[in-house]
Amino acid sequence: MESSKPSSEKTLLITGAAGTVGRRVARRTAEAGYKVRCMVRATSNREPLRDLDVEIFEADLLDLNSLRRATEGIEIVVHTAAQLGDWCSEEESRAVNVDGLKNLITAANESGRLERFVHISSLGVYEARDHFQTDETIPPDTDGIDAYTRTKAAAEEVLHAARRENGFPFVILRPGFIYGPGDRHVVPRVVESVASGQMRLIGDGKNVLNNTYVGNLVDAILLAIEKDQAIGEVFNICDGRLVNRVEFIGTIADYLGKPRPGHVPLWLANVAVRFFETTGRWLGKKSAPVLTRTRLKFMTLNLDFSKEKAERILGYEPRVDFQEGMREALDWLAQQGQLAGLFQSGPGASRPSESRPSESRPSASSLSASSLSASSLSGGGASGPSHS
Repeated sequence: MESSKPSSEKTLLITGAAGTVGRRVARRTAEAGYKVRCMVRATSNREPLRDLDVEIFEADLLDLNSLRRATEGIEIVVHTAAQLGDWCSEEESRAVNVDGLKNLITAANESGRLERFVHISSLGVYEARDHFQTDETIPPDTDGIDAYTRTKAAAEEVLHAARRENGFPFVILRPGFIYGPGDRHVVPRVVESVASGQMRLIGDGKNVLNNTYVGNLVDAILLAIEKDQAIGEVFNICDGRLVNRVEFIGTIADYLGKPRPGHVPLWLANVAVRFFETTGRWLGKKSAPVLTRTRLKFMTLNLDFSKEKAERILGYEPRVDFQEGMREALDWLAQQGQLAGLFQSGPGASRPSESRPSESRPSASSLSASSLSASSLSGGGASGPSHS
């Protein structure tokens, strides 16, 4: 249903509004003049939303009636909520990422006012292999390596089916590894591992990540809301400059004033991951083992995806480089007191670029820290706990 109202008078719903991405979308859209409704769960931390001119609304993706209330009067939906993690069961992931999406589509359609539905998917929907400028013409891998990637791919098909059935006005954005202020899950775990001296890179660390600064992603979300040409399209989203694992981990080590980590060979990781996953499943572990195929993918594969379509249709121009964005993320952690006692020479202490990484004898135990950076990740996606 089209509206002649200017953007500043339109009402927008953000799911997962308490998460890393959602809270930033809330601030930016409120500043842009939208009437913003922030959907949170009963257990969500609402503190980041307290100082914003927004409506906080309690609802759950698994409760259709609550979604009907949440979408009442809504013209735009930004769906950032998701069940994350590489060790969740298929049932847990499907309940939120697929069935929850279906509930939200139903409620949004019933509201009768929906104009646009911006869905945050993931570059993790692509096949787990090396990528070199892979674009959106390559279909998602419905047999992904974990429940998260499989259900995110299935969610995209749900949206396409809704569009074929009734012209549902979706825009799908596929970010990579999301980092920045507000992240309490991925970067903090890498920091802990680097600070303890246990971090090891797998292989030479020279393949690139699909790094996506949260502010760059939010720029893309605002463009997806505003550009009519975006409806019905899918866009890869990442930073302007992709970094390799040496720079990613090294930047954190330099900030902490710690030695840059050494390396373990890829063959050892490939052997170890089978042992860790098999043992973890056999023992019925509720949390992921120290190494999984998803984490191995995050730490080793070349994850270079084309953002040309987003640049051409959305006018997407990532403004923040990795170095600036990661410093913001680390400064934020320091301000939150999460880096207390971890600095060797104080915040921002940089080691000389020619300093040699610490050496250690490769072992299965040294792999345990090498993969912490992938916790809560499956090759990219909305960063944050569960469907916050």
